[in-house]
Amino acid sequence: MTIQETFGQIDIYVFDQILRGNIAPGMRVLDAGCGFGRNLVYLLRQGCEVFAVDQSAEGVGHVRQLAAGLAPGLPPENFQVAPIEKMPFPDGFADVVLCNSVLHFARDEQHFLAMVGELWRVLRPGGMLFCRLGSRIGMDFEQVRGHVYRIGDGSEWFLVDERVLMKMTQQMDAVMVDPLKTTIVQDHRCMTTWVLRKRLE
Repeated sequence: MTIQETFGQIDIYVFDQILRGNIAPGMRVLDAGCGFGRNLVYLLRQGCEVFAVDQSAEGVGHVRQLAAGLAPGLPPENFQVAPIEKMPFPDGFADVVLCNSVLHFARDEQHFLAMVGELWRVLRPGGMLFCRLGSRIGMDFEQVRGHVYRIGDGSEWFLVDERVLMKMTQQMDAVMVDPLKTTIVQDHRCMTTWVLRKRLE
């Protein structure tokens, strides 16, 4: 089996958390905004109890097929069409919540905060929230309105900066798993990795 078959198109920063043992077999992992499951191939193979939501019915259908082949013991109901700000899971549901390349599509600050609040709600105490999102850390962008900016390809993204993320971390009483890490894609966008642990109650 090739590396690509084993890991799929996994985000390198999600892979980093796996290498460090922060995402491990047997954990309940929720991928919020799963798309077509690029980060789930290895987790399904390794026996994680995987759940996922996305607003794309096509994406969720693809993830169900993926799971049927790689982890046939998981029920199709684990994979639901739903918005991140209103997920069909109870409080403290998941050991790990992944939200990769989704939050910068927030319509406005209210929508952004609603999504983050829901990600935090479904995470169990002691669990880890992994977010990778567009930011203004390292580049300047044309402001359209509020926190919405025009990035290099003309798209409009909701962009945060270090001050916003650190303030939210403090307000959530979260523990930083890693310092903020930002990748600057030349003349186009900045992608920041924000990884938090929820304190034990």
